[in-house]
Amino acid sequence: LHRPPPAADGGGPAGPCGRRAYAPPGERKRFYQNVSISQGEGGFEINLDHRKLKTPQAKLFTVPSEALAIAVATEWDSQKDTIKFYTMHLTTLCNTALDNPTQRNKTQLIRAAVKFLETDTLCYRVDEPPALAELQKNEWDPVVAWAEKRYNVTIGSSTSILGPNIPASTKETFISHLASYNMWALQGIEFVITQLKSLILSMGLIDRHITVEKAVLLSRLEEEYQIRRWGNVEWAHDYDLCELRARTAAGTLFVHLCSESSTVKHKLLQD
Repeated sequence: LHRPPPAADGGGPAGPCGRRAYAPPGERKRFYQNVSISQGEGGFEINLDHRKLKTPQAKLFTVPSEALAIAVATEWDSQKDTIKFYTMHLTTLCNTALDNPTQRNKTQLIRAAVKFLETDTLCYRVDEPPALAELQKNEWDPVVAWAEKRYNVTIGSSTSILGPNIPASTKETFISHLASYNMWALQGIEFVITQLKSLILSMGLIDRHITVEKAVLLSRLEEEYQIRRWGNVEWAHDYDLCELRARTAAGTLFVHLCSESSTVKHKLLQD
């Protein structure tokens, strides 16, 4: 039986205090020819030739929906001569959901996600320079306003280093909303939040209010402003941007496939 190495550095969801769930070697030689999926007692399984895929803790790699299994199988099938684990974000998220290496329950996952509100990127504003302050207002205010209306909460923003004072009722509302998701989807939500450093942007993305490209751009607004003003290091900026988009897109897809399996399955198979 094949026991795949843990997902690569940067690919796994962050555990408490930001530490990665898995931080493994990045590549190994491809050892299989064909990838397929099959349905077992616990869900859908991934087959590498005639071997069943397993998690880093040697559990049978089983996912709850056919659509998610197809997406994971596609990650493995798209690997060329070398398996690049750091590109396989869906596999990593499934490993984390199955192994739960940080041993957190649903309540702990939800509270960790909501805690990001206290340091949410969209809530911290600058006074200077005026051009950046205006950019933040123009770009971030509409998303904050959408979230306040969508969830019937008060969020606000602040130029203080202490950030805004988020009402307890707002946190409780988000706790209640996140409780409607299952454990798998919550792992994906936390992963997206750690990429964007924003619960507000993450919920806007998962609720299909904004696109991945827009969410990533808004999460990097100050950096993009500085790049336009001073220029960027050749290649580095584009690489970081593509990586962030890939991780954010994978996390969002993971949430949708785990929480709306029947609807998304149909669409994915048709595509």
